[in-house]
Amino acid sequence: MMLSDAELDRYQRHIVLKEVGGEGQRRFRAATVAVIGAGGLGSPCLQYLAAAGVGQLTIIDDDVVSLSNLQRQTLFSTADIGRPKVEAAAERLHALNPQVVIEPIRTRLTAETAEFLLSQHDVIADGCDNFRTRSEVNRAAVRLGIPLVSAAIGPFEGQLGVFAGHLPDQPCYACFAGLPQDVPGTSCADIGVLGAVAGLIGAAQALEVLRLIAGFGESRIGTLWLHEALGVESRTVRVRKDPQCPVCG
Repeated sequence: MMLSDAELDRYQRHIVLKEVGGEGQRRFRAATVAVIGAGGLGSPCLQYLAAAGVGQLTIIDDDVVSLSNLQRQTLFSTADIGRPKVEAAAERLHALNPQVVIEPIRTRLTAETAEFLLSQHDVIADGCDNFRTRSEVNRAAVRLGIPLVSAAIGPFEGQLGVFAGHLPDQPCYACFAGLPQDVPGTSCADIGVLGAVAGLIGAAQALEVLRLIAGFGESRIGTLWLHEALGVESRTVRVRKDPQCPVCG
């Protein structure tokens, strides 16, 4: 379908990019993306995806906004404290871009619900805060044949991987991380996190989702980007498919 006059105006900075253009913008509009976690990573990721005109965003999170969230979760305001994150996020994203369909789902993704919640999406963006959920998201992504953009942060560092373990020669998240277990005392509440690090990695996560949808630039599938903010150092490593991977091997 052709872009409307309003869309041509709203997205003109995309459309003049030869790597995106009108065709890329139409792909954004036709895409459906699931975002797991509306926290420090989900906040910037969701904002940039909505601003870019991604057609439908599904937000999966069971938490409510707390005062301590506001140091890094820029999607929310003080008035949102106590509200479900998905509800406040949907309201804010609709205000940013009413053309985007927002589906808020207030629940914690589990092994039993993962495939049901994530099916019918073009890309999955995972920014959740525990390894068990990450593992279930990855397992569902492989089974459903959906590419996964997985992001994580620490106090002054972040990582961003793009995985497509359903493809014969590409790794999944478990090829890189195995099946890790959550370790007590390692949450943001315990060890802290610089808010701007979440913004940096979350925005980069949105970039990789858009790259997968429109196909601009070099493919990042099978790569892991590591950023360390104290020394301002970044590097990208290639993740190889593990033939013995318990999920995609």
